[in-house]
Amino acid sequence: MSVTTRYRDAWEGFWREASGEPGAVLWDAEPGLTAGVHLPLFEPHLVAPGLPIVDLGCGNGTQTRFLADRYPHVVGADLSGAALDHARRADRAGQASYRLIDAAEKREAETLHAELGDANVYMRGVLHQCEIGDRQPVVDGVAALVGERGRAFLVELAEAAGPLLRGLAQRAEGPPGKLAPVFRHRIAPGEVADGAVPEYLRSAGLTVLASGELPLVTTEYQGDGTRIELPSRWVVTGRV
Repeated sequence: MSVTTRYRDAWEGFWREASGEPGAVLWDAEPGLTAGVHLPLFEPHLVAPGLPIVDLGCGNGTQTRFLADRYPHVVGADLSGAALDHARRADRAGQASYRLIDAAEKREAETLHAELGDANVYMRGVLHQCEIGDRQPVVDGVAALVGERGRAFLVELAEAAGPLLRGLAQRAEGPPGKLAPVFRHRIAPGEVADGAVPEYLRSAGLTVLASGELPLVTTEYQGDGTRIELPSRWVVTGRV
């Protein structure tokens, strides 16, 4: 199974339109507030810290470059070629490598696994922006990448984020500037039930090793100057 042409085209359009400026995209928060918070939760569960790291759904590569500062072999992987163009331009030092991959197509994940071997996977906010039918195949792709020794760290919006996003989208003055393009390109965030992610993982043959709740920090602000943060849940998973 692979993602629909409409979905792929929506992401291409979004990233072609997106500015290359840091923080221009809603979820492109600085790594100290995102991956930098996640790594202390992830690293204690790594069986083999020296495995390659795959930043799955890497977008413009902000978190990928942060990971590449800390690990010797990091691959930024994304469905969108336009996103990877942003990532490569921003990675002037060539710290990471980048790969175009449809994570819902298990054969593509298996091909990357054959190249890398088992990998540790970092995936932030991908499933809730997938079409419903693609979510299990994406998690199956994660399972293919981690193999037997890898671990994955997944962060997804909690159910409680749905009403907050709808409220922002329906404001009389219109949605916040960085949220508007997401809706305009028809990749509006969808709700993932809080219990769904563990079920996807179990179906893929993975075990939840740790989990918790954290705010997903955005780059957008309320009228009073406070940063918009969305409730999210994180999971560390792998085969045991």
